[in-house]
Amino acid sequence: MNETMEHPIEWDCSCLQKKCGACAMIINGRPGLACDTLLSDCGGEISLEPLRKFPVVQDLMVDRDVMMRNLRQMEVWLETERAVDETGAGVVYEASRCLQCGLCLEVCPNFFPDGEFSGAASMVPASRLFTGEKKGERELKKNYKKKVYEGCAKALSCRDICPADIPIEDLLIRSNAAAVWKRRKR
Repeated sequence: MNETMEHPIEWDCSCLQKKCGACAMIINGRPGLACDTLLSDCGGEISLEPLRKFPVVQDLMVDRDVMMRNLRQMEVWLETERAVDETGAGVVYEASRCLQCGLCLEVCPNFFPDGEFSGAASMVPASRLFTGEKKGERELKKNYKKKVYEGCAKALSCRDICPADIPIEDLLIRSNAAAVWKRRKR
């Protein structure tokens, strides 16, 4: 009898409830969350692969630091407190549901880890801040135009793969209007 000890497969997981996005991987050729995939829906055999657009750390674990780097470059944070009015509350809520899992980037034909375009993983958090014309958004708008607007071909594959069902197309339209189109009118 040949008894060899295989190392356990390394993969990320955290919540097991489709809330954190850590378990994103390719399951039977399609990007998805392991915690949201029923084995009964996979058929007889199951193939698991790491996401392809991120550096592999080990086995199914990938390094998604490029998403955080893009958020830092876009400066997607508030410098001061901001109250959200009723008209922007829905947008802020929808955008806050983003898991930062990276599935949107995995299927995006325009995203490359070393490219300028940062994809829906940056656009969605930026859309939370475009709920009204506020002082101090000039840099965010400039970064948005460079890192999102100029690179997005609107393939919307991100919309179809999002495990949180975020209305990415609606957020993209609103963000483009706030960051790019209104700016040209001035």
